[in-house]
Amino acid sequence: MPPTTQTRTDSYSPHGAAAIGEGGGHSGAPSAHALPAREQATAAALAAVRRLVRSLRLAARRVEAEVGVSAAQLFVLRQLEGAPPLSLRELAARSMTDRTSVAAVVDRLVARGLVQRGRAAEDRRRATIALSADGRALLRGAPTTPTADLLAGLERLAEGELGTLATGLTRLTEVMGLEHDLAELLFADGHDTALPSGSTGAPPLGTGRRAAVDGASSERSAAQPEPDAHTTSL
Repeated sequence: MPPTTQTRTDSYSPHGAAAIGEGGGHSGAPSAHALPAREQATAAALAAVRRLVRSLRLAARRVEAEVGVSAAQLFVLRQLEGAPPLSLRELAARSMTDRTSVAAVVDRLVARGLVQRGRAAEDRRRATIALSADGRALLRGAPTTPTADLLAGLERLAEGELGTLATGLTRLTEVMGLEHDLAELLFADGHDTALPSGSTGAPPLGTGRRAAVDGASSERSAAQPEPDAHTTSL
């Protein structure tokens, strides 16, 4: 996906917003005759992201309601299921994330008694992680995780489609200044989140977008009324 010299975000076309409307009986896509081609593509992409986020969020809530752990914790437990004791590096590779992010989740699981740390029999210097009896019991009848649902959908894409999607999403993170942010596990709770070194609060915005977001927020707060409390936004 080639870079563009101009993007449209919060000043998005009002007839596009009316066509997409968050509630009511609209399909989520504007009329083909209502918008120019670029705005049609933008509206379609935004609607798709909204559907994905909504579906994944609902799946994460279902996990927490049914088994009492975060979606990230359940996903890590699933990676340990049926596997020999794994090193932190091996577990991070199975989870498709970095060691820092998975370590935060493992710490939480150890504290809850769902996994246990040990040492490899062949090399006592090698620390390992394995399911505990309580962890195995929790997995029996546990729902699928949001990440597993997303991976199943990606698996159904043709190779060319998957490559195009990966290129487009990677490019989007670049233009939003997010390419250096942590790619943490989906729906980790506050205890699971790995903070940057020296940080005591929430992870910062991507360095490339901080100034733009601050400026845009100031302009919007001066020009627009407070959004309705019942409005869902992305």
